[in-house]
Amino acid sequence: MTGRVNLDRGAGIAIWRQISEWLKSEIASGTFETGSRLPTEAEIAERFGVNRHTVRRAISELSGEGILRADQGRGTFVAAAPMDYPIGARTRFSDIVSGQNLSPDGRLIASAEEAATSKLARLLNVPEGTNLIRIEALRVADNLPMIIATSWLVKDRFPTFVADYEKTGSITKTLEKAGVPDYRRKESRISAERAQSGDAQYLEIEPGDPVLVVESVNVDPDGRPVQHTRARMVPGRIQLVVDS
Repeated sequence: MTGRVNLDRGAGIAIWRQISEWLKSEIASGTFETGSRLPTEAEIAERFGVNRHTVRRAISELSGEGILRADQGRGTFVAAAPMDYPIGARTRFSDIVSGQNLSPDGRLIASAEEAATSKLARLLNVPEGTNLIRIEALRVADNLPMIIATSWLVKDRFPTFVADYEKTGSITKTLEKAGVPDYRRKESRISAERAQSGDAQYLEIEPGDPVLVVESVNVDPDGRPVQHTRARMVPGRIQLVVDS
């Protein structure tokens, strides 16, 4: 990265905004291609003759727009277009990812047993205090973290769920092995929050960055609740599409 770029300091346009517009134009022209890593903040700051804080503000703005993607410990990259993620009766991560010519993967992060709270008991239609399995899973598309999800299932119904999921990396395949050949989404509730430090580390974003939250309940063909999930998604990488 060579050559000094002159800024119009008397134009009434914030310096960070001018830098963000320059980055946009460089991306549009193909100088920085999709998936490529940007120069460091220090290199960009030197080119414009500004401090790194100003550059960081410009990058943060473009990250919020989904144009850039900051991967913790790796740098800042030009983001691909967000992946469409339909929310409907048959929401399947692997099918959604594969259908967009990407490679899906899933990885178990942690698991535990816990008693059903009143909320979980209501969602899973079991008595309060019922023994549940809780799993934390990371879902990836083309090696890019997309979703970290916490799921709860009734232990007596799915006693080997954790071990089976570790082998398959697929909720659908694991449920099939447990005798649930099909399931559908009963409901989804969409909100947003700031990423906690643990989630941020796995999703390769900064703590406090916004994440989409989708809480859902899946039921078997008889309408019996199978699984409650609370998924946190990176908005610059996923675009929710609500089926109607």
